[in-house]
Amino acid sequence: MLALIIVAHPSSDSYGHALANRAEVGLLAAGHEVIVLDLYELGVRVAMTAEEREAYHSDTPIIDPMIAQHAALVQRAEALVFVYPTWWSGLPAILKGWLERVMVPGVGFVLDERTNKVRPGLGQMRRLVGISTYGSPRSFVRLVNDNGRRIITRALRMSCGLRVRTSWLGLYAIDTSTPAERQAFLAEVEQKMAGL
Repeated sequence: MLALIIVAHPSSDSYGHALANRAEVGLLAAGHEVIVLDLYELGVRVAMTAEEREAYHSDTPIIDPMIAQHAALVQRAEALVFVYPTWWSGLPAILKGWLERVMVPGVGFVLDERTNKVRPGLGQMRRLVGISTYGSPRSFVRLVNDNGRRIITRALRMSCGLRVRTSWLGLYAIDTSTPAERQAFLAEVEQKMAGL
């Protein structure tokens, strides 16, 4: 199974990158092919340009060569693993922008020519996984709504069909967590990915 790990943290020495590394180790141990897309390292542009918006409903909705490569990988992948910090109750801007520029018509969804209704575009997808850290405790996150989690486990899931399985791994209150708690979460991520 091809698994894409999409990493959205600007610091290469961050805990988020440590989580992505452990996810990769676990997936490789399970025998999966793994490709890591580090959005900051790759220099992914956040905002859709006016030209991209014009192209959105054309026969070639992706005009950025790097985004086209990412879309081709997404169309081959059977698992998407998102690793990011939750900021302002949601996805980092670079990840939200990446989703908007990659999950275009013909990739994330297709329009049924007969009914003009949206249909899933990623029927090959088997797993969606979110791995995130939160500055706030879990009770606060639930109170204000976990928008990043909803985007991945609900909205993106609709692009894959209802048979895709979702998993969520969150480390809450990271700002007050102990080194032992952070190490335990790294081990949990590796173990869960090894069982994917």
